[in-house]
Amino acid sequence: MVERVQATAACLELIDQLREKHGPLMFHQSGGCCDGSSPMCFAQGDLFLGDQDKKLGEIGGCPFYIHEDQYEYWKHTQLIIDVVDGRGGIQTRFCLGDLFIQVACTESCFCSYYSVLTG
Repeated sequence: MVERVQATAACLELIDQLREKHGPLMFHQSGGCCDGSSPMCFAQGDLFLGDQDKKLGEIGGCPFYIHEDQYEYWKHTQLIIDVVDGRGGIQTRFCLGDLFIQVACTESCFCSYYSVLTG
């Protein structure tokens, strides 16, 4: 079975840095616009989950939740979470100068991120 969410090595490294500094983490991708449709990182417990939030999987040992509206849109893809340099609005309150981004790959296509994930 295809894992619905995976992370690149750079993303996992950033997760480790954040977890070391802030403790257990969680990710959420809401049905909002702009930053809200990007993966957001929180300290566990800083975001209250609702009945419409689904656990998609885990990255770096951290649960990754997605709003059911986003799930319906992305359910036929595999989400790969990566990081890029820069700052965003609400993506992470930890402000290390990196943004979490999402790359979507369909189950039936070759994804260029495959080589990033497998080395």
